[in-house]
This record gives sequence, C-alpha cells and structure tokens, in this order.
Amino acid sequence: MNKMEIIGISIISCIIFMALLSFGIGSIIDFPKSKQYSPPSIQNPLGTDDLGDDILELLIIGSRTSLLVGFLGALFSTIIGTIIGALSGFFRGVLDDVLGVIIDVFLVIPALPLMIVLAAYLSPSFWNIVIVIGLLWWPTTARLVRARAWQLKSAPFIESLLALGASKTYIVFKHVLPNVLGIASARFILSVSHAILIEAGLSFIGLGDPTNPSWGTMLHFAMTRGALLYGAWWTFIPPGLAISITSLAFIILGMGLEQRQKLSTRSMEDII
Repeated sequence: MNKMEIIGISIISCIIFMALLSFGIGSIIDFPKSKQYSPPSIQNPLGTDDLGDDILELLIIGSRTSLLVGFLGALFSTIIGTIIGALSGFFRGVLDDVLGVIIDVFLVIPALPLMIVLAAYLSPSFWNIVIVIGLLWWPTTARLVRARAWQLKSAPFIESLLALGASKTYIVFKHVLPNVLGIASARFILSVSHAILIEAGLSFIGLGDPTNPSWGTMLHFAMTRGALLYGAWWTFIPPGLAISITSLAFIILGMGLEQRQKLSTRSMEDII
C-alpha cells in the first residue's frame, strides 16, 4: 500500500465514522438548539443556522446522504461502464461499433447540464439523483475497460479457451471481467468523488432531496436564507470544506489504486 492510498483511506475512514455517527444523533449525542446565527461557541462548536440548529449536527447528518449518493451513484455508473466496456472490447465487430458510438456520444454530451435537466424533470429525490449520476457518468469507465478487454483478447490463455470451444459470453463473464476489476475499482473510487461533487452541485441549486439533508443542501439553505447577509460564515464554510476534503480523499485513493494497477498490468504483460 503506497502513501497516497494510506492518506486517502485515513481521511475516508474518518468521514465514514462521522456518517455512522449520524445514526446515533439524538440518542447518543445531544446538540442543543440556540438563537439563530449564533457564532461558534463551547455550546455550539460550529455555530447555528437561521433556525437555531447546530451546524455540527447538520454536518454529521449531511455526511450520511453525501456518502450514500457518492457510493451508490459511483457503483451504478461503474457497473454499467464495466459491462459495456468488456462486451465492446472483447466481441469487437458490429457490437463494438454500436457500443463505441454510444460511448463517444455520451462522452461528447456535456454531462452536468444534462444532469441538471434530468434531475429537474424527474423531481428532486435521493434515488433520482443516484440514477442520474449512474446513467451519465459511465463512459470513461467503459472506455478504459474496453481498451483492457481488447488487450486481454489476444492473451494466450484466452486464445486457448477459444480453441477449446469456450463461448465468448462465458469467457467475458468468467475471465475478462475478473481481470478488469482492478481498473473498475480505481474508476469506482474516482467516481465517488465526482458523484459527491455532482450531488452537492444539484442540491446547491435546489434539485436535491429536501427530506435527506446533505452538505449540498446546507450550502443551498445558507445561500437562500440570507446567511451571507448576516455574515454567518460558519453556515457555509464547514460543508464546503467537508465536500472538498472528502472529494480530495477519494481522488488521492483512486490515483494510488491506478498506480498500483499500472504496475500490475505491466507485470502481467511481461509474463504474457
């Protein structure tokens, strides 16, 4: 495990712990209410918002939604990208041409504006945001997996399986997909970072799920309820830092996994 992976895992572990802590708020931890826009104090370490709610409590609760959307959206997009990339790269021919065009179209289309349109059309909800992220953030994963699957197709053990009469579908799901999991895992970690940022952006402009508060909705309420006019910096700086630090941690971990994957790929190529 390299240094980048250690740093990323350490930060992510702290964020996950905070998200798990959110389930105990009210029974384990009691955050007292105070007057609106109270600055940070001993009673309220991060101050309060316009309703007198503790910002630290909202930050802990928001971590649960932000992480869930990040993980589920990234998982959805990674599964789609991995399957499409593996089928396209291994079968080639007409199937590859069709899937290649679909991948290129999705890569060319500006993802964020389309996400905003879809999120607004589907109405704000937790699962709609997850679906929107999953449906529009898979092409990069598909392209990387496609290249790796094309490389694996010429490997001696794959050619031996084809010569023995093994079906291509069997080979794809039994041998190709397990060999591209390293790339898919790295892309999943990086996609979590993007999904968290996308959810924060959608929530900031009012397209998030109001029943599941997140760091993005904290920024939205700070903007729409006059926190800037009151100079209540503690209402928007903590969630902004939380989004930035969490996204950076996943990026660092993803880059570390990509480095390891490149080294293992070179080793495999030397063996082949």
